[in-house]
Amino acid sequence: MRRALGGLRRYIATIETSKFKPFMFLAGAVLPDHKVYAVATDDAFILGTLSSRPHALWARVAGGTLEDRPTWTNTTCFLPFPFPDATAEQKARIRDWGEQLDAHRKKQQAEYPELTITGMYNVLEKLRSGEELTAKERVIHEQGLVSILKQIHDEVDTAVFDAYGWPHDLTDEQILERLVALNAERAEEERNGLIRWLRPEFQNPSGAKAASQAALAGVESASAGESEEGDDEEAKPAAKGAPWPKKLPERIAAVRDLVGGSRGAWSVEQTAAAFAGAKRAEVEVVLESLAALGLVVGYEVNGEARYRAAARVAA
Repeated sequence: MRRALGGLRRYIATIETSKFKPFMFLAGAVLPDHKVYAVATDDAFILGTLSSRPHALWARVAGGTLEDRPTWTNTTCFLPFPFPDATAEQKARIRDWGEQLDAHRKKQQAEYPELTITGMYNVLEKLRSGEELTAKERVIHEQGLVSILKQIHDEVDTAVFDAYGWPHDLTDEQILERLVALNAERAEEERNGLIRWLRPEFQNPSGAKAASQAALAGVESASAGESEEGDDEEAKPAAKGAPWPKKLPERIAAVRDLVGGSRGAWSVEQTAAAFAGAKRAEVEVVLESLAALGLVVGYEVNGEARYRAAARVAA
């Protein structure tokens, strides 16, 4: 992280666990603590995209929770998120609104030190739902110029939708469907050796062709210090015992915990064998969905699909 932040005058940061997930610029001299995620770029195009409705929906589904608060994590919310393949003009537009978003919040908080980000976004949420503001919330609305904050967010969303080439009136479900489909396209590109670097001057300074995702699937994270032979080891599930959940969200969570929390690689059959009453076709759909969301990594060994924890793949 220190190497990635080196030389940057600012970088993007967000809180790991919070009701709202604002992304903002921090000065390069500020070191984040363990509850703050740092995104090592000073590009407001990235900040604007992360602040948009598509990313907020993705993070809500792919991230975890702590009690009733969403948790944003690098491995599930950021790394597999498919950024738009924007033109230079589209990037400039998102970049401009991202700068305005960051500047507006900081300006209002500088003028009113007691004004909080949570307070501003609570009021913003009420404005969007049409609920009546309390007396205290009206003060926050005036101090934070929350109607202007709402307008900036709306402009960010419009610019990001245009960069994706999507209509502006998509439902949440339609947005997620398109993001999952785009994630699958990007995964196929990476298997063929094409990586869309967000910061190529740091991530790929030599311009050398990157290893494909399929090749990376068998590579252990350097920090783990384990052999490649051990990394290819297949999972050995215990005898079938856990009941197969009836609802799809519960099935996704159960398989995610099983595969994501283990060391080895899982076939569809092995995964199905770990649950009482599970059908192969149902398990295969869940595994493919998890792979599309980037929560597990899917690849083939001798023509047979294998799945393993996404965090074990070298980035």
